[in-house]
Amino acid sequence: MEIIKNVYELRENFPALNQKVNGKELVYFDNGATAQKPACVSDLVMRMNEGLNGNIHRAVHELSARSTELYEGARDRVRLFINAKFREEIIFTSGTTAALNLVASSFGGKYLNKGDSVLITQAEHHSNIVPWQMVCERTGARLKVLPVDDDGRWDMGSLAGLLTKDVKIVSVSHISNVLGLVNPVEEVISAAHIRGIPVLLDGAQGVVHSRVDVQKLDCDFYLFSGHKLYGPTGTGVLYGKKEILESIPPWMGGGDMVNTVTFAKTTYAEIPLKFEAGTPNFIGAAGLGEAVRFLEGISGDFLQEHEKQLTDKMIQGLTSINGLRIYGRGEGKIPLFSFSVDGVHPTDLAMLLDKMGIALRSGMMCAEPLMRRYGQTGMLRASLAMYNTAEEVDYFLKSLKRAVNMLT
Repeated sequence: MEIIKNVYELRENFPALNQKVNGKELVYFDNGATAQKPACVSDLVMRMNEGLNGNIHRAVHELSARSTELYEGARDRVRLFINAKFREEIIFTSGTTAALNLVASSFGGKYLNKGDSVLITQAEHHSNIVPWQMVCERTGARLKVLPVDDDGRWDMGSLAGLLTKDVKIVSVSHISNVLGLVNPVEEVISAAHIRGIPVLLDGAQGVVHSRVDVQKLDCDFYLFSGHKLYGPTGTGVLYGKKEILESIPPWMGGGDMVNTVTFAKTTYAEIPLKFEAGTPNFIGAAGLGEAVRFLEGISGDFLQEHEKQLTDKMIQGLTSINGLRIYGRGEGKIPLFSFSVDGVHPTDLAMLLDKMGIALRSGMMCAEPLMRRYGQTGMLRASLAMYNTAEEVDYFLKSLKRAVNMLT
């Protein structure tokens, strides 16, 4: 397959970008919520829905065999994509939220007791807060929170004091969905592992904007969603070190996750099936595998330089607008910008920009504690992807200035 090396060639693969919204050419800057899909992903999903649709693992007929091959092939492709050591370490889920709930329920249910703690940060998505709160309520454990500073950086000076013997797991984001900063996860993993504490990384944004090598990171869990990685909705991945996955109980019971079933006792299948109860979203998982295959055909050097150019251009333009504050500043910034404008409600801005054909996210971004840290009830977020262009950035900045002037 020929390697893609420029954004205009890349955009040809995304039909959704060639549409008008409110009579304007679509500028899609809500990729942090969900990304558009390349045609190859949509085509595979349609082909499976229309004909190649046989339940996996359960039958010997041709449709089942071909669907199983695509499903397990996607597992192999994801393993290579994040450099997991074993294919059994790749668990398919319905997304990051489901993966976090799985770990909180299974790992937390086994290893958390009264007086224990889970360490997270002040900048976490609700999906990395609420599941831990739920298991803490059941077990008598508690949450400990690493603060962030005014620029959105983790307060690393407080880390050692928080990593006490009561902490049984650290669960933090690789890249914040609000601040757009690549966090110092390697330092956290090292500090935690010295104390024998496992680390989970929420990679919903991280896997999209950086090349992830889970063996090099040495994280114990890494999880992400397919729909942010140009794949189908309702898909996701939980990576876990083999020895940990084998040590924790299943999250859900049902078909395909069992070894033997009697009325007296059930024994469970080996990983990964132990954590994939029932009929999985095998068509979606195959589509996720196709999205990964598509990404493998894009030049890494192009992606890195293109994202840097978009980021620099956005920062220069946003900082020129009076009364605008960007949340998340400094090195390691990806092209994701949450901001507020003095005297302007973010939803009003988002609605005006929508009339100009620009899709943004407004609100709390499922990060209410972080909003409160900065004294905000909501923000506006522009999150760019690999298919966005410098021309789109120029149009967005011009439109944003116009909208701000209309509302002030």
